Amino acid sequence: MQQDPIVFTIFLVFTGAAAFATVALYARQSLLVAYIVLGAVLGPSGLGFVTDPELVRSISEFGIMFLLFLLGLNLQPQELMRMVSKTTQVTLLSSIVFMLAGVAVSLAFGFTVTEALLVGAAATFSSTIVGLKLLPTTILHHQRTGEVIISILLLQDLIAIVLLLVVQGSPQGGLDVGDLMKTLVALPVLIGFAWMFERYVLIRLIRKFDKIHEYIFLMTIGWCLGMAELAALVGLSAEIGAFIAGVVLASSPISLFIAESLKPLRDFFLVLFFFSLGAGFEVALLDEVILPALTLAAVLMVLKPPVFRWLLLRTGESERRSHEVGYRLGQMSEFSLLLAVLAQQNQVIGSAASYLIQLTTLLTFLVSSYLVVLRFPTPIAVDDALRRD
Repeated sequence: MQQDPIVFTIFLVFTGAAAFATVALYARQSLLVAYIVLGAVLGPSGLGFVTDPELVRSISEFGIMFLLFLLGLNLQPQELMRMVSKTTQVTLLSSIVFMLAGVAVSLAFGFTVTEALLVGAAATFSSTIVGLKLLPTTILHHQRTGEVIISILLLQDLIAIVLLLVVQGSPQGGLDVGDLMKTLVALPVLIGFAWMFERYVLIRLIRKFDKIHEYIFLMTIGWCLGMAELAALVGLSAEIGAFIAGVVLASSPISLFIAESLKPLRDFFLVLFFFSLGAGFEVALLDEVILPALTLAAVLMVLKPPVFRWLLLRTGESERRSHEVGYRLGQMSEFSLLLAVLAQQNQVIGSAASYLIQLTTLLTFLVSSYLVVLRFPTPIAVDDALRRD
């Protein structure tokens, strides 16, 4: 009987993840590192057991959406709006600093001006997945820390969407102004629709059948994925749609039950996401980009924590929280990976520049998650004193 490739791939991912996670815990390493290394070992550039990492990555996108949905459930809308307005200056100023650093390093290694600008743009973003996956949500201090982090990441995501539209329009002579205006209008329209639908339809159905837990589970998954798909249709990212879906439910008394119910589903898909990162990297191009990638990763890892710390201190945040947020946002982003792939496909940058962004992103993922797990409370800390869910 012929073996189903999807079933075999899932078997390899989770059996391998269990083995690598065991080794990582004994070595006091982050589990995220174990998943990425496993992907590199089993992927096309390693042993070749997994030949289609894009399939794994496509499936894993659900984990990102569930993560953003659950984070939205922990943020009251009024508090979130206050935090976004407070962190706008932090996001914009930090983005300028990190972009200049990326441009400078790229130019120093002989990349073209266009490639350097794209590398610099990719360097401005921090990872939603790493930043929030390692953040406890059940402690008051970290609920506040989460509000700061998610407000910065939300603004970064909006900048990333505009940048992706620019890259997509580049082969045809530039960005379609109509597409840009559609994106700017789509966000408030989507928020308004979500609020109206939740208030007059969704919450009434949930209250009517709140004793049937299976119905609540199915309804919330449908709501999350439906908003994600709607956001994608209007030009925003699916992740933003899922986040909005969570925020409008945050004031509902059922939000705690929903959050607890979806955590195992979220973790299942996130293992696939980090595996796909390692599996998708081309080891053959390592020699060409290893030195600039190591340099850029080192510059960003050294620069990001103190820059975020200094800017947050100026907004009135405490020394402790500013220091912690700086380290939690000290990596590049999954948007950086998407930007690198899209720019190469549209022939805006060459393969070397694309893999420079990808390798630097992976390096910062590894180092940042390692530092956070060792120094700050996380759900996957190897030290019992730092483990917080």
